[in-house]
Amino acid sequence: MSVAGGKGLSLAARLYKSRALGLTLGFVCVAAGMYPFHPSGWVWALMIANGFIWPHLAYQWSLRSSNSLRAETRNLLFDSFCGGFWVGAMHFNPLPSVTTLSMMTMNNVAIGGPRFMLAGWVAQALGVGVSMLVFTPAFIAVTSEAQLYACLPILMLYPLVLGWICYRQTITLSRHKRELLALSRTDSLSGLLNHGAWKDHLEIEFQRCRRGQQGAAIALIDIDHFKAINDTYGHVTGDIVLRQLSKVLRQNLRATDLAGRYGGDEFCVILPDMPLGRATEVMDALRDRFNCLGYAQDPTLRASLSIGLAPYQASHSDAISWLNDADQALYEAKSSGRNRVSSVLGSWLKSV
Repeated sequence: MSVAGGKGLSLAARLYKSRALGLTLGFVCVAAGMYPFHPSGWVWALMIANGFIWPHLAYQWSLRSSNSLRAETRNLLFDSFCGGFWVGAMHFNPLPSVTTLSMMTMNNVAIGGPRFMLAGWVAQALGVGVSMLVFTPAFIAVTSEAQLYACLPILMLYPLVLGWICYRQTITLSRHKRELLALSRTDSLSGLLNHGAWKDHLEIEFQRCRRGQQGAAIALIDIDHFKAINDTYGHVTGDIVLRQLSKVLRQNLRATDLAGRYGGDEFCVILPDMPLGRATEVMDALRDRFNCLGYAQDPTLRASLSIGLAPYQASHSDAISWLNDADQALYEAKSSGRNRVSSVLGSWLKSV
């Protein structure tokens, strides 16, 4: 199905109930406006068809059309044409006419904005023109009490229903926007923050530490010999190892900690309000848990982690210098034998 077809079906489904309700209430309004002129049977049949049969035909037409969006657009313009036709047929009776045209216009604005509103006005004008040829109406500037009460249901109920539909659509769009934003900031393989999102959080944490003089630590985590794992066991198994690490991170970190995939086989964690000693214990325990994991794909597979830790220090000029300290600690962990946690404090390096 094309994108236009999908949008059309969605639009047709949203409009089906509102069109059925609007035209049913509109029938009451138009019938009250037409009754004093004693219309012939074919006019009554036309009113009934427009009010009670057309909504279902319009919906079926959209469902069966190869371009449902275009079909539903035509349906909406036909609604406007019919509205103009009945305005002329009612001899331009003020309240029923204004009610009919304003409800149609409100619907067109809600669906397609100013441009479609103008198209609807053109369709209404054509409907008025055809009606003048058929009925040769005169302008009757009096609205009876019965006609007034006949207009009240559509004036009260239809805007309420249309407003509710627009509200539901706004809620849906807002949810989709949040979901898209989350997807744009999430690594698809691990489900953790992606590189850019994690760096944004790192900058926020750096500024928070600088303002509040509060402690925090960041960790860079590297899977040892990951290229060899891919070469020996295959990339599918390599992806499983990456997902296992992301699972261990989610299960063993606090809700306030922020884990992300920095790139390739490298992960990163922000540990707010955590001193270096405690951060070292947490990372070492996480390393042990990851080391103990088994893999059903191959019982011989074992993976280990090298982790570099750096606490926030007032001497850091920016978040990048903080991150560079963690990267230096990770380099030390890898160069001193891997499968260990190294931390940096100023110019001092310590391995666990």
